[in-house]
Amino acid sequence: MIRESIQKVVMGENLSESEMEKTMEEVIVGSAAASQVGAFVTALRMKGETVDEITGAARALRSRVPKLNFRTSESAPLLNLDRDDINVEGETILETSNTRENSTSTFNVSTATAFVAAGGGVRIVRHGNRATSMYFGAADVLENLGVNLDISNSDVERCIEEAGIAFLFAPLYHGSMRYVAALREDMGIRTIFNLIGPLANPAGASRYMMGVYDPSLTEKMIQVLIKLGAEEALVVCGEGMFDEISVCGPTKISRLINGHTETHTIQPEEYRFKRADRDDIRGGNARENARIIQNILEGKAGPRRDTVVLNTAAAYVTAGLDSDLKDGVRRAVEVIDSGKAKEKLETLVQFTTQCVPFVRKDLS
Repeated sequence: MIRESIQKVVMGENLSESEMEKTMEEVIVGSAAASQVGAFVTALRMKGETVDEITGAARALRSRVPKLNFRTSESAPLLNLDRDDINVEGETILETSNTRENSTSTFNVSTATAFVAAGGGVRIVRHGNRATSMYFGAADVLENLGVNLDISNSDVERCIEEAGIAFLFAPLYHGSMRYVAALREDMGIRTIFNLIGPLANPAGASRYMMGVYDPSLTEKMIQVLIKLGAEEALVVCGEGMFDEISVCGPTKISRLINGHTETHTIQPEEYRFKRADRDDIRGGNARENARIIQNILEGKAGPRRDTVVLNTAAAYVTAGLDSDLKDGVRRAVEVIDSGKAKEKLETLVQFTTQCVPFVRKDLS
């Protein structure tokens, strides 16, 4: 199937949702050669992925991911707060650094946002992939913060219910993605894998907040989320191709709310944030990014905190806790200043370090 799909995409033809699902299934189970996968995803990006293609690929990946089971709660809404990890593609690594191993273009904004959102009453489930050679991603940062990520399914479910926040990382949940992990790093560019990874969250929440790497994708991903059954969703792309809301310039936001969609652009000044330079939110290695997150949760002011506050405000709006971003900003500031966000990190560390070590198994 993949050979036929490559030929069609190279000719500029779009695949149907069914064709894409079957092709991606070959990729996920490892029956396609690495050269075929590389040619296929590169051709897709050059052509531009369609809504049906992204949806079909996401359905294939979702079918391979084990689902979590836990109680729903109207008082504590569940939110998929996802973006594809910063630790895979070379496009996310700061090109001006002395070596590609010492700095990232931004710190782990979504990881810090998760703790503030959880401190405000949203149940947060984040997931992603571990890198094979780089050391900047959320998994590495969380481990530097003291979080144990190798816990069982049942402990993850208890963690969501008791701590209100959980992090799920491959190969624990995306064992079959091992067939493309090395390829992604070798290619060094973002591909359809960056788009479908956040759509396969095992928690199965109906509310999503996700970032994308190109502004042309925000409306497209909203349509994908509708096809996948989302009830509420917010898809963002900040200036400079940030996968979060930016304090360095305008951010394009597409939203699904009450069954209809809307797209608009926001500026940091609208929410009384001073516009920052990109260097002001630069990250480092895992240890440095963990320190940055600790400082934010402890109340240190500056552009990094502003970025987290604004992104958390969007999470509150998506979860239904606040009606607009200005109310969400006020809530996020209170959660940080009161210490509730820091308490969420401490609770997560305490819970996960008491869990019995999980022995990983092949999930293909």
